[in-house]
Amino acid sequence: MTTFQRARSEEQREIRRRAILHTAAAMLEEATVNEVSLNELSRRVGLAKSNVLRYFESREAVLLELLDQAWKQWTADLPGRLAEGVDAEAPAEERAEQFAAVVTDSLAGRRMLCDLLSAQAGVLEHNVSPEVAARYKRAAIANVGDLVSLTRLHLPELKDRAPELAASTVMIIGAVWTHARPSRAMLVAYETDPSLAALKMDFASSLQQVLVTLTAGALARAGS
Repeated sequence: MTTFQRARSEEQREIRRRAILHTAAAMLEEATVNEVSLNELSRRVGLAKSNVLRYFESREAVLLELLDQAWKQWTADLPGRLAEGVDAEAPAEERAEQFAAVVTDSLAGRRMLCDLLSAQAGVLEHNVSPEVAARYKRAAIANVGDLVSLTRLHLPELKDRAPELAASTVMIIGAVWTHARPSRAMLVAYETDPSLAALKMDFASSLQQVLVTLTAGALARAGS
């Protein structure tokens, strides 16, 4: 919360803007994207909703910016992890499995990123202006580009398939996260009927398995 009542300078406006983002990030540590409301965000940051809307045009605009920040932090952490976890001398198939394992492990503790990615297309890209949408998409293209570079570095055999794999990886993270977070009703159904338990997904193991399959397929297509 800021100590001044009215942001008069550019510096104060930036401080207030960061306070809104910080508060929204804290809310996402304890709630899902769907549970974060503009009313509650305004209350926690200590501003009227109309004042929050002076800095961000909508709840979704706040969350898109948080997604970009979280995404950049993730890809900045990946180079070191991949350098340690992928054996440059190993065969391509083995490196592909190592790559998938490192990417999966790197998402441990990044609940906000996974939740925001899962809501990106269906929720966050709605209720924003074309300007905000375009700004976010430009940032997303750059973020995917960072992942493409890392993919090419550790799996050069992918050649022109690296961008396709990187983009698919991002989409799969969000999709698997969604399916690994079933509703309360579905959890009760799993407990009541053990025959349904096979449909219950664990995020880490399911994601790694899908990424291994995707990478193997991309390698096969690149070599054909």
